[in-house]
Amino acid sequence: MIHWVVAPVILPALVAPFIVLAARYHIGIQRVLSLSGIAALVLVSIALALQASDGTITLYQMSDWAAPFGIVLVADRLSTMMVLLTSVLALFVLLYAMGSGWDNRGRHFHALFQFQVMGIMGAFLTGDLFNLFVFFEVLLIASYGLMIHAGGNARLRAGVQYVLFNLIGSTLFLFALGSIYAETGTLNMADLANRVTLISPDETVGIRVAAVLLLLVFAIKAAVVPLHFWLPSSYAEAPAPVAALFAIMTKVGAYAIIRVYTMVFPPNLDVTSGLHDVWLLPAALVSLAIGMIGVLAAKKLDRLVAFSVIGSMGMVIVSIALFTPAGIAAALYYIVHSTLAAAALFLIADLVRSGRADLNLTPQPVIVGNSLTAALFFVGAIAMAGLPPLSGFLGKLLILDASYDSNLMAWIWAIVLGSSLISIVGFARAGSILFWKAHSVERSDDAQAPQGEASLQRPAALSYVAVGGLISLLAAHTVFAGQVHGYTTTMAAQLFAPQPYISTVVDTPGKLSKPKGDH
Repeated sequence: MIHWVVAPVILPALVAPFIVLAARYHIGIQRVLSLSGIAALVLVSIALALQASDGTITLYQMSDWAAPFGIVLVADRLSTMMVLLTSVLALFVLLYAMGSGWDNRGRHFHALFQFQVMGIMGAFLTGDLFNLFVFFEVLLIASYGLMIHAGGNARLRAGVQYVLFNLIGSTLFLFALGSIYAETGTLNMADLANRVTLISPDETVGIRVAAVLLLLVFAIKAAVVPLHFWLPSSYAEAPAPVAALFAIMTKVGAYAIIRVYTMVFPPNLDVTSGLHDVWLLPAALVSLAIGMIGVLAAKKLDRLVAFSVIGSMGMVIVSIALFTPAGIAAALYYIVHSTLAAAALFLIADLVRSGRADLNLTPQPVIVGNSLTAALFFVGAIAMAGLPPLSGFLGKLLILDASYDSNLMAWIWAIVLGSSLISIVGFARAGSILFWKAHSVERSDDAQAPQGEASLQRPAALSYVAVGGLISLLAAHTVFAGQVHGYTTTMAAQLFAPQPYISTVVDTPGKLSKPKGDH
């Protein structure tokens, strides 16, 4: 299975150019190739996750060059879980894009979609900070193309804003990488973990600046306040399947924080002491509060969902910023939940859009397919708001439980519970306007119908299948919460004992390493 580690990166990288060259003008062939590629990716991801489930760490060396000089991909519990989550999400998003016809509203959707998946997979699997930067740039290029898919001035403005903020992040990333390399002479994460500990206490200024810059970069990707301004407009204006896929992109920032700041700059390291709890945790709490206040204040459904993403990322970063095994385990459980819930809500918003003249939260006539869409929105809102019995409620309980030993426990509990109440009110308000108050609005005649409503149609069955699949995964995430949290607990334990990872990459390259006693 060693060579299969590179498959999640290589497979979409091969499918994308083939679609452009061989099926450029044939949407049917594009759909078959793209769907086949993603389906194969799901199977590979399942196999890799099963292999890593017992603690096995797999190393793949490009061109057989040993670390830290060569490019390496590393598959452990964390990276394979994120790869599996991405591939499953991509499958349902692609089904929705095909069912709704979004993939046929512009050119090169499927090729860009594959490149986007390639960048995400590479970011999760790479064992090198510079290649993490490279895959971030692949993400930026492909996501910009997807964001302006089907055109429009509003979408173009949002895309320019998105690119601008991410270019700022890319610039900071390069500065951070330059500082780290100047201080240590390497960018391989496993090698860095060894070399950073050798820096004497009186020579830590440079590496501490680099650690702060790196955290700022990842905070931009994760949309942490005050670096979140790019997200609401970008996600709200993007095509629905694109916004749904973007639900995993903020998790790339969260993943990078977990990976780098448990292995390279762990909390017990003097170089980065105070960085996690003094800056990151308060910023995450503010993100959570602002995101859920945005849910309450939103005037359009798509912006409401976008602000809920900011709030959910605040919840994730709060748990990560505790930097304890319990906190990381809870964060990983919540990452899966929030990714599925946010993606489902973006697609549900598009179902609503297909039956209304716009997504303004104002009473309008009953939408096409009102009952089924309302039921899906109800479940998605419960999940995102964190109400029982779905996984959002369980995830918040785990985060609150993990915060008992924090100095900011009172603030964490107050903001988490308060923001949950606000989000419940916000989603309830939106649902009542969209579905309940719609029955009190009567349309006098077709001539007075809102512009464009004459062309409104019932969403395709495949669109409902895609959304239903994501909702089903949320239900499964709830039913098997004990097993999933048990797995994320072992994952967190592996992250806080990184020596097997480091040894696999630096000392025994090209071989499987199964840590002794890791079950």
